[in-house]
Amino acid sequence: MTYDVLGAAPLDYLPCRYGASKLLFRGPRRDLTKPYLAFVGATETYGKFVGKPFPALVEDALGVTCANFGQINAGIDAFSTDPFVMDAACGAEIAVIQVMGAQNMTNRFYAVHPRRNDRFVSTSTLLRTIYREVDFADFHFTKHMLKRLMEVSPERFKTVRDELQEAWLARMRLMLKRINGKSILLWFSDHGPEDNAMNAAQIGRDPLFVTREMMAEITPLATHVVEVVASEAALAQGTQDMLFDEMEVMAASELLGPMAHQEAADVLSEVIKTMR
Repeated sequence: MTYDVLGAAPLDYLPCRYGASKLLFRGPRRDLTKPYLAFVGATETYGKFVGKPFPALVEDALGVTCANFGQINAGIDAFSTDPFVMDAACGAEIAVIQVMGAQNMTNRFYAVHPRRNDRFVSTSTLLRTIYREVDFADFHFTKHMLKRLMEVSPERFKTVRDELQEAWLARMRLMLKRINGKSILLWFSDHGPEDNAMNAAQIGRDPLFVTREMMAEITPLATHVVEVVASEAALAQGTQDMLFDEMEVMAASELLGPMAHQEAADVLSEVIKTMR
């Protein structure tokens, strides 16, 4: 898929596949027969609209092969159910796992597409009972549905959020325990992990529903935890140097840009140096 902006060269993601995985990854395809670092995560790891996302910048800084297994809008399910990704993470010198939101995974209330985790597939009888007045046929994406449920009843929504947080913790524990080598758990966002208080007016910010308390619970399962919060200078750049077409201005404005990716790469590179 190609994106461009007036005056800039098109951005080619060089989509590629590895092994028997059904996922399509950002290229160029890396040689996994020699030592490599594995990067697993969502849109930020993939680097949508960014010419050089942080995995590529780490590769430049350290001179080591960095395989980008990021998936746009991915949740934990996209990787935990893909044998190739988990094997590749285990085979890496170091596996960097981005903290992903809790909304894009199958749980007791609803099911998501196994690979395109932001796609809402079906709802349970339990959720339809809690929200009898909601027509779930109106939804195709998880975030749209959750925003609507929050608007209808913040009180009932707490039950949904609690379920997602519990499911996230269970899934993250399992995922991190399966990685038998060195691992880095990466928080990369425009804000740090927040407390468990629920804002009655807003659904929250990505990584959605992941709190400081939840991070503390899974921290012992990773070799290192790295928290990168984009600086004010990086956020002030907006979509500068990002590549997208006119129809994607809004989508690009919600993502972190090249300067934030450089900040993440700088921090990760220093930590990785101490681990190799």
